[in-house]
Amino acid sequence: GGPRRLLLVSNSTLHGGGYLGHCQQHIKSFLGEKVKRVLFVPYALHDRDAYARTAREKFESLGYGLDSIHESCDPVEAVRKSEAIFIGGGNTFRLLKALYDNSLIQEIRKRVLEDGIPYMGSSAGTNVATVSINTTNDMPIVYPPSLQALGLVPFNINPHYLDPDVKSTHMGETREERIRQYHEEPNTPPVLGLREGAMLLVEGDKATLQGVTGARLFLRGKKPTEHEPGTDFSFLLIDSNLQNP
Repeated sequence: GGPRRLLLVSNSTLHGGGYLGHCQQHIKSFLGEKVKRVLFVPYALHDRDAYARTAREKFESLGYGLDSIHESCDPVEAVRKSEAIFIGGGNTFRLLKALYDNSLIQEIRKRVLEDGIPYMGSSAGTNVATVSINTTNDMPIVYPPSLQALGLVPFNINPHYLDPDVKSTHMGETREERIRQYHEEPNTPPVLGLREGAMLLVEGDKATLQGVTGARLFLRGKKPTEHEPGTDFSFLLIDSNLQNP
């Protein structure tokens, strides 16, 4: 198999654009000429048929066929035969539970990490590509058997990362505080806060921030740091836990 290839997008829709409009050029250069069909996983939304229609329309406009896994009588077999996998956004708990219920965690890991097929995620689909879904923004509307996810990278991501609004008088918890609370637990991996419009491209042992907005990196026991598009995040792929104990 080849090296892992991942395109992890923060959000499916950016203000003023259509579904996946802001990253369609990234998708084309990521999937390239070799991939003809993409296997879509719509488990994060309740109306899977409508979701598959939206995704199919977009990918066909880019020149790719799309099969939705929910239309397959054997989801495991669909993953084994897939040329590329795209997991869309929605509720991360619902998505992860469905991946477990359909015995897809190990199958997807094997296809991506051993066979080297391209994996694309947006929002919840990006959450499940990481170590765990502990740093999702979603409500636990269903109960997956574990919060451990696909583990295609050895860190976590917080998609749709929001900065504190300095003008706000609302004193609610910021996203940064929630991530800090996560890092108060022992042995917690780095968390990359991906803003709307940002995405992470992983090719083998190289990880690069792409898109139009920056990202904020949280390491346990350290001050968060700010990063612009083009940043090399390859050091996050070294699974040495990077943390002070």
